[in-house]
Amino acid sequence: MGAANAHYYATRDPLGAAGDFVTAPEISQMFGELIGLWCADLSDRAGRPEIAWVELGPGRGTLAADALRAMATVGLAPPVHFVETSPVLRTAQSQHVPHADWHDSVATLPADRPLIVIANEFFDALPIHQLVRTIGGWHERLVACQDLLFLPIAGKQVPEAILPPELREAPPGSIVETSPASVAIMRELSARIVAQGGAALVIDYGYEGPAIGDTLQAVRAHGFVNPFENPGDHDLTAHVDMATLAIAAQAEGAVASGPVTQGVLLDTLGIAARATALAAAAPDRAAGIAADRERLAAPAAMGDLFKAIAVTAPGWPTPAGFA
Repeated sequence: MGAANAHYYATRDPLGAAGDFVTAPEISQMFGELIGLWCADLSDRAGRPEIAWVELGPGRGTLAADALRAMATVGLAPPVHFVETSPVLRTAQSQHVPHADWHDSVATLPADRPLIVIANEFFDALPIHQLVRTIGGWHERLVACQDLLFLPIAGKQVPEAILPPELREAPPGSIVETSPASVAIMRELSARIVAQGGAALVIDYGYEGPAIGDTLQAVRAHGFVNPFENPGDHDLTAHVDMATLAIAAQAEGAVASGPVTQGVLLDTLGIAARATALAAAAPDRAAGIAADRERLAAPAAMGDLFKAIAVTAPGWPTPAGFA
């Protein structure tokens, strides 16, 4: 999964109508603007320290551009740091935020100031491990190649003790997912936030684990395809276990809040008022603005599927939307 996604993102811009999928910042400016004001509000209540804006997997840079424009209205203009390895997406990001600094990993982020880290649809693309239950016990799920075709198989048996007790007796065919890569990045980020101050906001489609379920999926041209066909030619993702990310942050001494749904977060941050203001300024776009708000926040659209957690340094205020 990691190798396939590394090739996929390095060789194309997958976003937009002409690409494979659309993320929340590409749907409406309201998303990035509200996150920018979320950052400004948190900074104000923390005493307005000299922060750095960090975004993990920033897409085209649309979220950051909208957030920076909103932050500028209240006098906040932090330096921007993008964690991005795709040369194609770095080029797109440089057009939206030309003054950004780019990093291959979180290890090289600034160490001299608090960090406000945004990770929107970042963790879902990190590789997962799967365990599958058979009649004989739990096995790691592997990928085999047979006649140039990839397919999942049950590998060696694993000790039952590594699974949460409430999942061990699941019926045969059940799958449990973990993402060591996600936990490692969250712990590294949280350790930096604890040491330097700041916060992280993670938004992704996810759940509160531990749970049973196979969430590995592939998307191409805005439709689902077989994840085991043509690896590297489509976006591979899995739902994010928000509870595990929160526990990883707490293990480093950070404070974790949430999860809350994206709909609740955006409603609390004022998406209704922002939509009203945009519609008043451009009446000919009012119907489209209302539809965008519905898509981002309605429970039946992205509102319930996407979850958010916040991670803060000890002593920092609770971020808006997580009280």
